[in-house]
Amino acid sequence: MTTAAIQQVCEAARSAGVRLVRFEYCDVSGVARTKAIHVDQLEHKMLEGVGLTRAQMSINLLEQVIPIEGMEPVGEIRLVPDPATFTVLPWAPGSASVLCNQLDHDRTDWGACPRSFLQRAIDRAAGHGITIAATFENEYYVASERDGAYVPYDASGHAPVYSAIGHDHAGDLMLETVDALTAQGMQVEQAINEYGPGQQEISIPHTHALGAADNQMKFRDTVRGVASRRGLLASFAAKPFPDEIGSGAHVHFSLWDLEGRRSLLYDVAEPGGLSTLGRHFIAGVTEHLPALTALTVPSYNSFRRLKPSAWAAATTAWGFDNKEAALRIASPFFQREEQSYNIEYKVSDPSANPYLSLGALIACGLDGIERELDPGDPCEHDPATMSTQDLARANVRPLPSSMDEALDALEADPVLMGALGPLLGRCYLAVRRSEAAAFASEDLDFEIRQHFYRF
Repeated sequence: MTTAAIQQVCEAARSAGVRLVRFEYCDVSGVARTKAIHVDQLEHKMLEGVGLTRAQMSINLLEQVIPIEGMEPVGEIRLVPDPATFTVLPWAPGSASVLCNQLDHDRTDWGACPRSFLQRAIDRAAGHGITIAATFENEYYVASERDGAYVPYDASGHAPVYSAIGHDHAGDLMLETVDALTAQGMQVEQAINEYGPGQQEISIPHTHALGAADNQMKFRDTVRGVASRRGLLASFAAKPFPDEIGSGAHVHFSLWDLEGRRSLLYDVAEPGGLSTLGRHFIAGVTEHLPALTALTVPSYNSFRRLKPSAWAAATTAWGFDNKEAALRIASPFFQREEQSYNIEYKVSDPSANPYLSLGALIACGLDGIERELDPGDPCEHDPATMSTQDLARANVRPLPSSMDEALDALEADPVLMGALGPLLGRCYLAVRRSEAAAFASEDLDFEIRQHFYRF
């Protein structure tokens, strides 16, 4: 962080009339949290950071403080911002935000910083000569609250998916959301009405891995902020309406050389264009997928979405343009084959902490590269319709069906637990297990309400 970078942020804030700047981070439950400072304090706080108790990361989704060794309410860490993430918030007059690392007093990761975890994964990939490009493809619901119940935005006359009338119905809200994203440097590629009543989807282009996770934080904040200005709620819960289709945040990613010029994923000479390196990466992900679900579809509500034949993936299958596979090799576009060739990871929803989610995905893929694993045959059909023999040839296994099963798989996975490190790993398991126990003891209405407005 240079003096010039700090001055640039301060000048941008003042010229935009900013009075409060949010120092934002994401906790292990996937909740975006922030401490705001006055713009007059910005210059020195950009350098020294904002104080945060170590115990803050031990708070679960229900705002309960979970006892965790090393996270007692004694001692502080610092929220240290990345100047490159400074953004004026279009929906909140006089406000801006910066995304932060959680650092100890010596300016190193204190052991439980999700953003630092992703940066370590990126550095490890670079050691293999690989740059990761990625983006999150988000679905979400827009609703209002009436008489204590959530009512979808277009409940009075649900529009068909991808329909012109659906776009007309949500047109003003969608345009305002798109404009707010664009104003923050996130160019929109697609904006569509999805299958569920009040469900929308907006896609933004890929960027480097850290930028993709940062964009995911900004994206969720923007969608919810714009909706709130209109008296609406935007929910990124995986299954906010139990009888409707779920919401995913599919991760589209690709592998490049260190200069970002040559795709390491695409090889025109190989079947389907998938390189040997890409097969190894996929194999690493499928090898660890049962444990990975604890980080990429992490909430109690998430597991209502992972059902067979629901386009959400319920197994470790991979395949070419297979919507039921956990990893779909997306067909490239004409005359942009190398540039557009990517993998869609479908076992992902918007309730995840994007730094933990993407960092863990990279860690699994790199394990496959290092061990030269093979993923088995690609699935050419819905796994739910395949024979036992065909499933075995493709090395297809079922994914965990509950939060407890996923956490057990994570705890037993030395690669992912080693990547997380002792403090972050201990924190994640303790916080998430407390949530699993809490929601298991409550009814469905409690589950939906708690997930609906927190994500």
